[in-house]
Amino acid sequence: MLLAAAACAPLVEAAAEPIIDIHQHTNYAGRTDDELIAHQRKMGITKTILLPAGRKYGLAAGAGGNDTCVAVARRLPKEYVYFANELPDIPETREVLEKYLKMGAIGIGEQKFHVDCDSQYIQLVASIAQEFHVPVLMHFQHNTYNLHIERFHTILEKYPRVNFIAHAQTFWANIDKNCDQVTLYPKGKVTPGGISDRLLSDYANFYGDMSAGSGLNAMLRDEDHARGFLERHQDKLLYGSDCDDRVGEGPKCSGSQQIATIRRLAPSKKIERKILYDNARKLMKIK
Repeated sequence: MLLAAAACAPLVEAAAEPIIDIHQHTNYAGRTDDELIAHQRKMGITKTILLPAGRKYGLAAGAGGNDTCVAVARRLPKEYVYFANELPDIPETREVLEKYLKMGAIGIGEQKFHVDCDSQYIQLVASIAQEFHVPVLMHFQHNTYNLHIERFHTILEKYPRVNFIAHAQTFWANIDKNCDQVTLYPKGKVTPGGISDRLLSDYANFYGDMSAGSGLNAMLRDEDHARGFLERHQDKLLYGSDCDDRVGEGPKCSGSQQIATIRRLAPSKKIERKILYDNARKLMKIK
């Protein structure tokens, strides 16, 4: 009861430095809405983007669908906004995405389905995003979701007016030129010039979501490389948590650990603020 009361209380206005979290889920691993709200406030998040599941699979994490995200955003409209999502390879894809985009969704995703990343299905999602002038967030995971990241440049070229935000293991493993495409959480020194590094440099419509263990691992495996990476791509990186923790701090909360890591490794305060707030505000047109 105390938790519910705290979750319903207004956001503390003392957050001198706002943070936008571009990657959270309702019902994540059974977490309640009140636990989500308390978690985000504990981390110091001032605006959270909720990413719904489609009608199947729950994004492999039990994540809630579109209506659950809409409900939280309507409950706390100053703190939450939401994306629209649906499986890309079913007849209802366009109908569902358009429905929630017209209701106020500010993007599409998290697209986390077993299709080729340059398939007709992703092209359908991209075309809808282009019509509605919203970004698409994609989960790249070798042999599992959005396959063949090495071919994604063709989508970036075909849809230059659509901003794509890349997330997850295979995106972050590919900051390394020597990525083997199999190891999802590689360790050790990074050789710059991997697929992800090049896409961020070469395509104005490609961005990186720093969330989850994969984003955190990419920073911690080689901190010297991470400092240069943050500086090199300071206008293309966005903070996200994608954290199913219920506390908002401590060793199980990758979201709070990533905030601390960005603050520690960012080459300047200006770069830190871009990654934690400014880039997402501009990209998502958040007021």
